[in-house]
Amino acid sequence: MGRLEMVLPRTERPTQAQSLRIGGVLALCIVLFYALDVLFLRGFYLPSLLVRVGWALEILLYLWAREKVGEGGEAVLTALNSVCCGVCFLWLTYLLGGPSNPFIYLTPALPLVLALVQPRDARPIIYSGLTCSLGALYLLLFVSHDPMRALAVAGLVASMSFCGAYGAAQFRKTQQALNAMRWEQAHREAQEKLALAELQRAQTEKLATLGRLAANVMHEINSPLSFVHANVEFLRETLRGRLEEKDHQELDSVLEDTYEGLQRIESIVSDLKGFSRMQTEEPTECALVDVVSDAARLAAVRLKHVAQLSVEVPADLRVFATSGRLAQVVLNLLVNAGDALEQARVREGRVWVKGMRVGGRVILRVEDNGPGFLPGVLPHVFDAFFTTKEQDKGTGLGLAISREMTERFGGTLRAENRPEGGARMILELPVPQ
Repeated sequence: MGRLEMVLPRTERPTQAQSLRIGGVLALCIVLFYALDVLFLRGFYLPSLLVRVGWALEILLYLWAREKVGEGGEAVLTALNSVCCGVCFLWLTYLLGGPSNPFIYLTPALPLVLALVQPRDARPIIYSGLTCSLGALYLLLFVSHDPMRALAVAGLVASMSFCGAYGAAQFRKTQQALNAMRWEQAHREAQEKLALAELQRAQTEKLATLGRLAANVMHEINSPLSFVHANVEFLRETLRGRLEEKDHQELDSVLEDTYEGLQRIESIVSDLKGFSRMQTEEPTECALVDVVSDAARLAAVRLKHVAQLSVEVPADLRVFATSGRLAQVVLNLLVNAGDALEQARVREGRVWVKGMRVGGRVILRVEDNGPGFLPGVLPHVFDAFFTTKEQDKGTGLGLAISREMTERFGGTLRAENRPEGGARMILELPVPQ
């Protein structure tokens, strides 16, 4: 696996179209605010209108030129734009009455506005603060001859500039921290998906090997089984002729148990062969009761001394799924229920499998009367490599792979606790169209 290098993305910036759209709205507002000039001066005043139009055109020209230059040129343009905005604002203030105009008190706000618009760089904020401070000093010191007021406004502008630059720096640090967290999360999820994919690939190879092995084993076992069947029948007829009539019933009982054992062997071999073919199957219409029955027969070995299994699946329930994969999912859920009951040492353990149709989907629930999921465990039951089983009894991949298999044919798998106690796994399956 190649080495993964951590490359954090920069703060997201608007596209050219978005920038021009935002700049267009801002430029339009600057021109339309000429109505305030008319109200303040009680009449039309051409110089202020020309300054506003020039300010609006400067903003649009800056946004257009920013996309045409490199990163170094962009920094220069942004610095010039901040100075131009400050000059235009101070020029309007001068034209509309100078220090007596209320706009003079909005001068400290200009660096803060720039900090909100350009948080990626503190230099434009500083340049804007210097421009506004010098302009305010000129207007108040040389026009109105009020040095104390000039120093107060200049100090306020400098303070706001510092606050804006500091806030922009903190914003950048927060953005970098968020980007680092997103990268770490994406990296962790990618590693988990890669590990899960590798395990699924290994499982596919194992199942393919198992399929070839099962076919050979079934062939090798079926031949001796036919001999055993024939020999048992021969023994039945031979011993019947040699035993007394009272011993025939006992002989029939022993031979009947022998027949059942042989049929059980044939059933297990047949089920294993069916499971080995599941990776090559495509989703088709299948009877849910048959799938559950196959899984229950294999799970009976695990649940035999742990819990009583009850299956309630209507015979007319049909689903669209890969029968082999669905059977493996159900088998895994049954084995997990048995493991939980055994680990908790539950007396009179019970496992229920219930199927029903709800709307346009089929719901299959696998429940037990064990301890259920702890509050801190429930959100992580489907996480890869997460397990609550004892050491060497689980890898934490069973439920993760089961959910992945279910989702491949359009189903879902989720977990919850039963209100009366115990765990409940819910399979939601698609129905044939």
